[in-house]
Amino acid sequence: MGALVAAFGWQGTLAQMGWFFTKAALLTFGGAYAVLPYVYQGAVEHHQWLSATQMIDGLALGETTPGPLIMVVAFVGFVGGWAKALFGPDHLLLAGAAAATVVTFFTFLPSFVFILLGGPLVESTHGQLRFTAPLTGITAAVVGVIVSLAGFFAYHVFWPQGLAGRFDLISAAGAAAALLATLRYKLGLVKLVLAAGALGLALRLAGLA
Repeated sequence: MGALVAAFGWQGTLAQMGWFFTKAALLTFGGAYAVLPYVYQGAVEHHQWLSATQMIDGLALGETTPGPLIMVVAFVGFVGGWAKALFGPDHLLLAGAAAATVVTFFTFLPSFVFILLGGPLVESTHGQLRFTAPLTGITAAVVGVIVSLAGFFAYHVFWPQGLAGRFDLISAAGAAAALLATLRYKLGLVKLVLAAGALGLALRLAGLA
């Protein structure tokens, strides 16, 4: 962080990315889906490193792997670095790669430090009410945050131009079909994602999406 501030200043994009994703890592409870709304609010609404549509693309990309968070934050960093043209218009790829590296490093460094240093302490708290009771409240909060993420998805997919724009019937029908396939027919996640991707590609090629 000191090197980034010395090179680009505290308000520089790389320094701000490093600081923001350090906070995201330190404030995360409950896994990737709990921190993604925070990442969205910071990256899209506050810093404007990328658009809401690009953020959805990143979230969709993350679902193609078992570890969505590392995919999403790297995507956010790359797109943000590219859009800000950190090293000038002739070095967009370098800017994206540098920002993705910074974001990934600062997101996961605190986590691994805590795991290595605090692992034995955490194991010793199992079964102790004064430690487990607060986790019950945290679990409830995480559920609420995940619902918030689902609401973000629904809003930007079903109303791509905002509530004043058109309602996307094709996306809504696809979501309803996916929900039915999951709950009623117990379709596996991999098959569901592949089928939805194939449908989306077909609609795009047909000019309907």
